Amino acid sequence: MITSMPRRPKSRRTQRRNLRVISGTSTPPTGVTIAEVGEQAGASAEINQEQSNQKPGETKVNPLKVVSATGVKSVAKGKNVGLRPRKPSKPLSWWQKSVLTSVRLGIVGIGIGAIAGTAITTFSPTKFIRGDQNGAPLTTAKEPHQAQPDQPAIYPQKVLASIAGWVTTETDKLRGTPATATPEATESQETTVATAPSAFSDQVQPTQEDQALTQKLTTLGTSKAPAINSYSYFIDVDNGQFANAKGETQLPAASTIKIPVAIAFFEAVDQGKIQLHEELPLTQDVIVGEAGTMQYDVGKRSSYPALEVVTKMIVISDNTATNMLIKRLGGKEFLNQRFQAWQMPQTKINNYLPDLEGTNTTSPQDLALLLVKLQGGELLSLKSRDRLLGIMQQTKTRTLLPQGLEPDAQIAHKTGDIGTVLGDAGIVDMPNGKRYVGAVLATRPHNDVAGRLLIQDISRTAYQHYKGITPPASSPAQPPAKQESPATAPVEPSN
Repeated sequence: MITSMPRRPKSRRTQRRNLRVISGTSTPPTGVTIAEVGEQAGASAEINQEQSNQKPGETKVNPLKVVSATGVKSVAKGKNVGLRPRKPSKPLSWWQKSVLTSVRLGIVGIGIGAIAGTAITTFSPTKFIRGDQNGAPLTTAKEPHQAQPDQPAIYPQKVLASIAGWVTTETDKLRGTPATATPEATESQETTVATAPSAFSDQVQPTQEDQALTQKLTTLGTSKAPAINSYSYFIDVDNGQFANAKGETQLPAASTIKIPVAIAFFEAVDQGKIQLHEELPLTQDVIVGEAGTMQYDVGKRSSYPALEVVTKMIVISDNTATNMLIKRLGGKEFLNQRFQAWQMPQTKINNYLPDLEGTNTTSPQDLALLLVKLQGGELLSLKSRDRLLGIMQQTKTRTLLPQGLEPDAQIAHKTGDIGTVLGDAGIVDMPNGKRYVGAVLATRPHNDVAGRLLIQDISRTAYQHYKGITPPASSPAQPPAKQESPATAPVEPSN
């Protein structure tokens, strides 16, 4: 009896195992199909059974004694179901290798990152370099404010400074240059950067009086109407020579008080106390009349960016903007302390603007010396100084000091006018490269035009005086200035 076999085993190993079981051999004969081997195996089993049942002396012929591989036909409908050799694996292309490598590296990186994050979270290395602002030593005791008496204190600032100095020293050695940084030098350098507003300040101090210019200014002050009195102070920033015509006199400041307020604002910006994009609220207690347009924005806007507020205070002399800044900076008392620190003994804010009674005071000397410090980089960072000077160059009212200048000259200034007192203070850059600072205040009958004409004459006299003085050799040579244009700018309301 021939046992039926499956047409195709599930795997080659299964095929080999079936062949061994059926034929009793380790490998099938060459060219013989599985069905033929099954037939032969079945026939062999029947013959063996018959031989076992054969009686002694009986002889029978074995029909399957010789089986040829070519003589047996397949019973599987002529299909050869023999095993086929395994095809060799196709090698990976370069982009497949790159993708596989990237995946492997990514997995390794994620694992390393997880391990490192766990270690940092567990050990918290920042606790070894964290200390208070006063440089207090760190402690490793269990109590945060109780150090072990037998353990030395660790000062984080000195440790970090020593590391920075060592790194710099080793770098200089590799470059072949002498060491330039030490821990002590690093500490002093950090202190200097933290306290100085500018690393390259050009400090100017009044050296000696310019008698010729002082005489000219004094003569002008007495040649006009008797009711007009002028007070002026000019200083040459190239050599420190100054002209003082009663410039130390304390007078109502009018809107010239907005110059030190603006400097205090940018000082707070440099210190990180105020952001230029910070929104300042437009509240009822700061809204006032007279100069400015912000008073008309009630119900339209509720706040302004700080930079826009200080710009309006200078450019259009907005009183509401000034009160917003005074409030934001800490009030009148805080600003008066800053004015004293800047050596402005005659300058003080007593009331919010508009101060039509003239209770806020200053002097031409205070304003001029403050602008000298500003342009020299003593009060603000270079970035804040340039920003403020750029704003002051946009001042709309140009009926006072600008009228005494030639067309090619530039001026950054701020005016003030409360009717009985008007004034102007600014920094003038001449076409020949020379720079000077001037401040003029004048008292007059209410809105008397003679006061404005007097300040124009004083500005023109000072400009022509400095025009004849050759600037230092370090200043770049400039073409000669053009002649003064006879046309005058239209009169604008000043405050």
